[in-house]
Amino acid sequence: MQVNYPIKVQAIRTKGRPVRLYVAFPLALAAAIDLEPGESVQWNLLSRRELHLIRQHNPTSRSKNTRKG
Repeated sequence: MQVNYPIKVQAIRTKGRPVRLYVAFPLALAAAIDLEPGESVQWNLLSRRELHLIRQHNPTSRSKNTRKG
């Protein structure tokens, strides 16, 4: 199954500092993989067109029935 989440790279410009690039992680995608705020991840550059996101730690398995909200 392949699902696409198009996003735009944004620039953060602060006076006196170099431009920084910002990419927002789509909430639907984060929910699909149980990505949590503050979780450590790493990008691997596979090519100039492809990145691979790797979690630093295995996510805890949680049942949808135990989630609050």
